Amino acid sequence: MITGRGRFNLYLLLALTAVLACGCRTHKDSKDKLLATLRVHLEGGPQDTDRSIQIPLYRAHPFQLLVQNEAFLTEAQVASAKVVDALGGFDLQIQFDRQGTWLLQQYSANNRGKRFALFSQFGPKGKDSRWLAAPEFSRMISDGLIQFTPDATREEADQIAAGLNNIAKKNQADQKW
Repeated sequence: MITGRGRFNLYLLLALTAVLACGCRTHKDSKDKLLATLRVHLEGGPQDTDRSIQIPLYRAHPFQLLVQNEAFLTEAQVASAKVVDALGGFDLQIQFDRQGTWLLQQYSANNRGKRFALFSQFGPKGKDSRWLAAPEFSRMISDGLIQFTPDATREEADQIAAGLNNIAKKNQADQKW
């Protein structure tokens, strides 16, 4: 009994195409399923010891910072996030929605000279978490946009931005109803 090689090669080619197509699609879907949290905490003072915690910042050259327990901004107020190229590296840029912009404006105006610490939980299934940065309020931020260099790799920053954007899309879809 003789079977044609052409038919066997055609089946092999179809199977290989299906495997490759599914592999690419799975990678794209996993980016769409990433979630990330964001908590923005105000620097605390010595009088706030009962409402504050000490946090470690910057893994390369760590130092401790006293921040308030309660975050004044969260991922619920994020409108969008992206990683942007900056001089010598990259920054994480976060745009807040209307409520977040108002809160950021209020806190930055009333706390000039103080730091605000940013915490995130990110990655597949939220397995990574860390304090990303603690920039200083040097001016009132009225446009709802913060840009900072995170204590993260470019890949981690991309995961944080993708996760925050996925949550922002979900929040926007929920608000339409």
